[in-house]
Amino acid sequence: MELTDKVIVVTGAAGGIGNALAMRFHQAGAKHIVCVDIDEAGARETAEAVGGTGRKLDVTSEADTVTLIEDVEAQIGPIDLYCCNAGISTRGGPEVPDEMWQKIWEINVMAHIWTARHLVPRMIARGGGYFLITASAAGLLSQVGSAPYAVTKHAAVAFAEWLALTYGDDGIKVSTLCPQAVRTNMTKGKEDGVASVNGMMEPEPVAEACLQAIEAETFLVLPHAEVLEYMRRKTADYDRWIGGMRKLNRTYSPLKSGGGKA
Repeated sequence: MELTDKVIVVTGAAGGIGNALAMRFHQAGAKHIVCVDIDEAGARETAEAVGGTGRKLDVTSEADTVTLIEDVEAQIGPIDLYCCNAGISTRGGPEVPDEMWQKIWEINVMAHIWTARHLVPRMIARGGGYFLITASAAGLLSQVGSAPYAVTKHAAVAFAEWLALTYGDDGIKVSTLCPQAVRTNMTKGKEDGVASVNGMMEPEPVAEACLQAIEAETFLVLPHAEVLEYMRRKTADYDRWIGGMRKLNRTYSPLKSGGGKA
């Protein structure tokens, strides 16, 4: 998909990857970029920089997502590309309280499902559309120290795969972003964490990788090239891969010292 003259929605646009996506899509000639975030002021600031529209969106609300889609399509035009980029992380395992499991599930997974539920039929009716789903290398591998993040990012990748294989013949295209550590508010203070073993990437090259993937209509976006080799090792010898991950867990996991509370 060429982004020239396209209407694009970016969630989590107040900073980090979302902000960088909006900036890069603007440079690529997008017609209008709708920047949304729970941080309304941040969303409006990003929107002002790209000549777009900024507004508040709580992605845990299906009703708010429906309102956003209806408003954009009525007031601006049909949505060509929807970037499901908002996400959160928390440390811990099964002991993480149910309410936190529910919150991360809604933001990292259900937000994608609710968006597709209401936008896919509209896109199919007009011949197609595009979704960019921000997952993580954790969705292909795992996440030392965070069961909720590993589980929800795996689910995000699985849903993206399902969208692509189910609606591809109807003109629905999907790209799934799976980076390792990116310098955002989520990774602030974790510069020495396990996700940074191959370096902390800035948001701008991540956005560039997304643009290239969308233009080429490539499903998997891997700004950290090492992730592809890690995937190959995992599928080639699962037990050996688990062993390697256990070594990382001994070094990096807060759970090894009895921590890990949400």
